[in-house]
Amino acid sequence: MSFPFYKQFDLMDCGPTCLRMVAKHYGRSFKVQTLRQYCEINREGVSLLGIHNAAGKIGFDTDAIKTNLGGLGEEQLPAILHWRQNHFVVLYKIKNNKYFIVDPGNGHVKLNAEDFSRNWIDNDGSGEGIALTLTPTPQFYAHENEIGSEVRWSFLFGYFKAYRKLVIQLFFGLAAGSILQLIAPFLTQSIVDVGINTRNLNFIYIILIAQGALIIGRISVDFIRSWILLHISIRVNISILTDFIIKLMKLPMVFFDTKMTGDIMQRMNDQKKIETFLTGTALTTLFSIFNLLIFSVVIAYYNLTIFFVFLISSTLYMGWIVLFLNRRKLLNYKSFEISAKNQSNVVQLVTGMQEIKLNNCEQQKRWEWEDIQASLFNVNVKNLALSQYQQGGSTLINEGKNLLIAFLSAKAVIDGDMTLGAMVAVQYIIGQLNGPIEQMLGFIQGFQDARISLERLNEIYQMDDEEQPDKEWNDTLPVQKDISIEQLSFRYPGTGNLPVLRNIDLKIPQGKTTAIVGMSGSGKTTILKLLLRFYQPDAGEINIGTEPLNSISYKAWREECGVVMQDGFIFSDTIERNIAVGEIPADPVKLNHAIKVANIQDFIDGLPRGLNTMIGAEGNGVSQGQLQRMLIARAVYKDPEYIFFDEATNALDANNEWTIMNNLKEFFTGRTVIIVAHRLSTVRDADNIIVLDKGSIIEQGTHQELTQLKGAYYLLVKNQLELGT
Repeated sequence: MSFPFYKQFDLMDCGPTCLRMVAKHYGRSFKVQTLRQYCEINREGVSLLGIHNAAGKIGFDTDAIKTNLGGLGEEQLPAILHWRQNHFVVLYKIKNNKYFIVDPGNGHVKLNAEDFSRNWIDNDGSGEGIALTLTPTPQFYAHENEIGSEVRWSFLFGYFKAYRKLVIQLFFGLAAGSILQLIAPFLTQSIVDVGINTRNLNFIYIILIAQGALIIGRISVDFIRSWILLHISIRVNISILTDFIIKLMKLPMVFFDTKMTGDIMQRMNDQKKIETFLTGTALTTLFSIFNLLIFSVVIAYYNLTIFFVFLISSTLYMGWIVLFLNRRKLLNYKSFEISAKNQSNVVQLVTGMQEIKLNNCEQQKRWEWEDIQASLFNVNVKNLALSQYQQGGSTLINEGKNLLIAFLSAKAVIDGDMTLGAMVAVQYIIGQLNGPIEQMLGFIQGFQDARISLERLNEIYQMDDEEQPDKEWNDTLPVQKDISIEQLSFRYPGTGNLPVLRNIDLKIPQGKTTAIVGMSGSGKTTILKLLLRFYQPDAGEINIGTEPLNSISYKAWREECGVVMQDGFIFSDTIERNIAVGEIPADPVKLNHAIKVANIQDFIDGLPRGLNTMIGAEGNGVSQGQLQRMLIARAVYKDPEYIFFDEATNALDANNEWTIMNNLKEFFTGRTVIIVAHRLSTVRDADNIIVLDKGSIIEQGTHQELTQLKGAYYLLVKNQLELGT
């Protein structure tokens, strides 16, 4: 039996996918999402240590070895190999000096010792490579098979329920078209056998009029069918894409930390392939098969020998197409991978053009883009070559069949077994059947493309929502709104990463302002992100009053949070809609108040369209200081219970900062405020200042108390104090 193969869905999935294949080899199925989590995958992918830890969690004994070719023995296989210094593959067999690997990016590959060594041996001159051997334990076999990773077509068919009346009409239309086609060969036969043989021109006129009516009927049916198909396909396409975006919006924020932009955008393109297959190829081919069956019966009626020739050649045609499917599938995956890279690279080129020009790296970035285009070209060449082999062989089989049937038909007429009219009818039928047979090629390829696309979409749909529907969530905050953090620890995903926060105990009183300061990398922003539920803590608790934060609905919690992050985002929209996000129309009183507090009225008055001026990527550019003021206005407009500011004024000039901080003092009254900042002017009036160092709280108190201590806080703000004297 061949070693199991799973294709990696994303660029960074090779490690978890290799582990998934080894587990399947030993008889257990795991979702790739589960193994991703165990491997602690991040944007840089996964390390061998991450795979080792994940393998241990599912019940493997593992041993990481560095050895040469002679050190790899059959008893150690299958093993996961570090491949080309940036990839992972599974070596599952060594036989006759041939190395059999399964690559999650390219499928099964057989290599000789030289090629294997070139890809596996490290470049450190040791002549050795790294392998991870895996041995299942009883704990491994205690795991139940995880289901749900299989392709599910059922949810797609649900989109057609709303249009079942139109689908029924479509079926009737296609059936009518098939019946009209069925009549045509008999009319053709009657022209030859009756009209020509009896020299009855009037009869031929009648038959020709009938054929003209059939042609008009078929054109009308096709016209109506096209409109119905367009109506269904557009609506189904929008529904599939809308549901995909809804699902994306339900996923936890950590999902977007590990996904490349190109991967997500390519998945959005995948739904188009599914929609095209379901509303175009599938329906057309369904009725082509219907025609095929009907006309096959008619051919058998005329001549059984011709029927069997047609049947055998059609079977050969289908077999030839299927022969290429596996290779085509691998090329589809490769094309997706490179297209995802290309999508990310193009986005980066466009959005980062200023930095590219400022750093004179145009040539380097262009070369990177050209390398990707070269890879795309190579894949397209392979696709073209494969299509040509497939098309050439299928055409040869098909035309050979036509020639043989023409010969058999002519011989049958000469032998007196068939009339000349019947021969003409048979040739007409064969001509009509060549289309459906050739359509099978498109159908099979379309089905394969749709199935691969569905696998990638299913992978997203199978992920747990941020707010899981089977859990009861509190939709209101408790009366007591103090925030308490107890023994909180957190480490970012990625094997070997050190904890960012260690055993944090912190009380943030309701209605007070708490500032968090510390050196870069001390964990300030991480505390904010944990409070905003970007991530779940590794240990410890966060409570709102007496209520655990993780029992409160995400939507209800964020509804009460006004946030300004360092990397806040401005939408390509008007200033008004960027401030009053999600509220149409904007409340003019709240809008004017937010503009006043953020001190951006002068900026707005200087624009020709005022609040209706487009800003963002497709509108007027804004400076970093203007962007921060816009984000502050957005937080103020929301009128929240809690305020989270992460370096919210670091891009502002001194005058603007002074004005805004004075405006905010009044706004902060009665609200729970958490400010992360380096500037003394931003934190000095806080009710409590928390000083972080290497993920731990080392000091806390008011500005006056901490400066008198002359400890870590004093050292942080000493230069600012001197400047202020």
